[in-house]
Amino acid sequence: MRVSSTGNYDGGAGAPGARVAPPARRRRRTRILIILAVLALLAGTGLIAVTYYFDSVPTPTDLKLPESTTVYYADGRNPMAKVGAENRTIVPYDQMNDSAKQAIVAAEDRTFWTNKGIDFTGVLRAAWSNVTGGQRQGASTITQQYARVAADLKGVSYSRKVREAVIAKKLDDRYSKEEILSFYLNTVPFGRGAYGIEAAAQAYFGKTVRRDAPAANQLTPAEAMVLCAMVKQPEADPDDPEGQPGYDPRRNAKARQNSMDRWGYIRDGMVKLGYLSAEQAGSLAYPDTVKPIDPTARQSGLDRPTGLVVNHVLSELRQSEQFKDKPADYVRNGGFKIVTTIDKRVQDAAEATADIRRDSAPEAVRGQPKNWQAALVAVEPGTGRVLGYYGGNEGSGADYAGWYYDEAGEARGFGQHPPGSSFKVYDLAAAVREKVSVKQHFNAPETKEFPASGRTKGSPAGPIRNAEHAACQPDCALWEATVASLNVTYYELTERLGTAKVIDMATRAGVDSMWANVKGDPKPKRVELRGHPGDEVAGHFSTEVGIGQYGITVADHANGMATFAAGGKRAEAHFVRSVTKGDEHLLDEQLVQTDVGLDQEAINQLDWTLRRVKAAKLDNGWDSAGKTGTWQAGQSTTQNVHTWMVGYTGALAAAVWLGTTDGKPLRTTDGSYQVFGATGPAPIWRQFMEQATAALKLDPDKYRFGEPSFPDESRSATAAPKPTAAQPTPTPVRPTCDPAPCVTASPTDSAIPTRTPTRLPKPSPSRSLDPSRVPKPTLTPPPA
Repeated sequence: MRVSSTGNYDGGAGAPGARVAPPARRRRRTRILIILAVLALLAGTGLIAVTYYFDSVPTPTDLKLPESTTVYYADGRNPMAKVGAENRTIVPYDQMNDSAKQAIVAAEDRTFWTNKGIDFTGVLRAAWSNVTGGQRQGASTITQQYARVAADLKGVSYSRKVREAVIAKKLDDRYSKEEILSFYLNTVPFGRGAYGIEAAAQAYFGKTVRRDAPAANQLTPAEAMVLCAMVKQPEADPDDPEGQPGYDPRRNAKARQNSMDRWGYIRDGMVKLGYLSAEQAGSLAYPDTVKPIDPTARQSGLDRPTGLVVNHVLSELRQSEQFKDKPADYVRNGGFKIVTTIDKRVQDAAEATADIRRDSAPEAVRGQPKNWQAALVAVEPGTGRVLGYYGGNEGSGADYAGWYYDEAGEARGFGQHPPGSSFKVYDLAAAVREKVSVKQHFNAPETKEFPASGRTKGSPAGPIRNAEHAACQPDCALWEATVASLNVTYYELTERLGTAKVIDMATRAGVDSMWANVKGDPKPKRVELRGHPGDEVAGHFSTEVGIGQYGITVADHANGMATFAAGGKRAEAHFVRSVTKGDEHLLDEQLVQTDVGLDQEAINQLDWTLRRVKAAKLDNGWDSAGKTGTWQAGQSTTQNVHTWMVGYTGALAAAVWLGTTDGKPLRTTDGSYQVFGATGPAPIWRQFMEQATAALKLDPDKYRFGEPSFPDESRSATAAPKPTAAQPTPTPVRPTCDPAPCVTASPTDSAIPTRTPTRLPKPSPSRSLDPSRVPKPTLTPPPA
């Protein structure tokens, strides 16, 4: 390029000073170049551009198609949800029936089995028409259409058509026709968010293309023709949805007519290709069984309460050895079959009782204000399998039963709530572990000072006071104080045992996290308990831990109850039973039990005491045990914001929380603030336990509680009443890990595995918190 003495560019093509060819000559030159390019392709020459296309475009074996992952209930048959960027289920060619294979060839490329992958005439015509300004040409062979999708080629320009043809030739050279058709049928969109023929068969007809399925469940030729008509325009034109609605017959009358016309065209093609005889074609009727368009279908189950289960499943897998180093969306788009621990029978009972907006919920909680919210978690004793989980109404909403890690490694969920008196089960378990008999007596006045814990008349919080009364006062046995939920007795018990031993028992039983108050911060901070001995974390909490001041999750509380139901054998609470892909088993649950250090006498005394809590009594003949709990709203002595009921039978454990979504006090529709553990969550718990155990069809006589012998019973101990439930068998049958074998760990701190994932960050617990700065409560808990 040269610059003249006047400063103008001289001799550069396209430069201001250059000679410009007339428009007609430029168009002629462009046409010649296009024709040469196409002819070069047809001649198979090794032009640089052709070589570039060959080397840069992914082949089907390189192309990793997103494939939706399906999450199932525990039976492995009932789907719970489908997740993934695209709704696609890949079916190998030899596993497809013939209906879809034949219909797509008749619809899109009737020379497919004989052509070289390229419509030579179409490419030349499209290139010429696109350049000369004629009508755009979009027709392509099946191989070219797949090439377009694989290389993400958009528009209908001549350059795209040429490149599409080059890739198609590459495909035709390297792959069989069967492979190419399989690539195509598993890739192209069919509308309604369905990618691939299998997803389309399910979305439109609720059927499958798998040839090994029962004949009644397989896609028929007539139905396949409806689906293959969709490929021409899978979705309505967003700019003109009424005028250009596509071919979904359920969209509107015009779309239905489009579908029927296209269906007739495909039927004629099936005859011409010999797939159908004229008689067979004449007997075919256009199917009117297409499912209505469901706007929520693409949410794939995540809009239901079990959507929260899916969140926990994905979180659990992202922390597993098999998936921890994979990309964030690997599980969602990996085409896996995930079988959860959720038993559909138990889940149905959980939703029917804990969703207080339903007519099936107990009368005591139906029709209450909109800010009321319940949460329920059920765990199988001995295995840790979460059988039922209700934390809210949808996966994208708040989770009031627990917390999980999202794909970014952030902790999500609102499941921590102060447990109030329901936490006393861990105090009691710690006591019987230390050989404190439940018949041992304690001084239980209405109020009592505890100088060692800073609860005196002169302190801001004042002495500890009982919110309930008992006939035994002021001298009550521990079991009586439990039934009456006397705060004075349990505060003294916690002080005697030490907060470390109480926290240690809660941790061993299943409470993995507890939320500590931090001065100056309105939000409690999560403290990881799992993997840390009680004396290591006790500094974050005060003696008030024994009466339930510090928040825990419904899920953890349920697992704690499951541990006691299993005779003191703690199992890891989990949501995943197995993960497979095809015939490959990628993950199977590992059932491990940890002994929390309770001997049979301790377990018997624990059961014996908790079964005397009136709210825990079931009317179905099952031995049951439980505890209520309530925590006040702020500094109020008459208003409550957290109410609980937790408990178990030998076969099932559950925890129920009832509170509010906005943190305001629980107030009934008639203006009453008299809402306690026994009046709100207890009816939910009882109805759920009765319905769930009935659905499981288990024999209650196989799960009877044992009778304690009270070897250290004091002479002055008050005699306890006889059990009112069915006569227990002398030797209780506790659940095992059947059908899978269990591994039992010894009751040592080292035997408690940590939950900390190796890759994802944990929310920062307040480990640097000064114990002296932990605020004391200003009030005692209200009645349970």
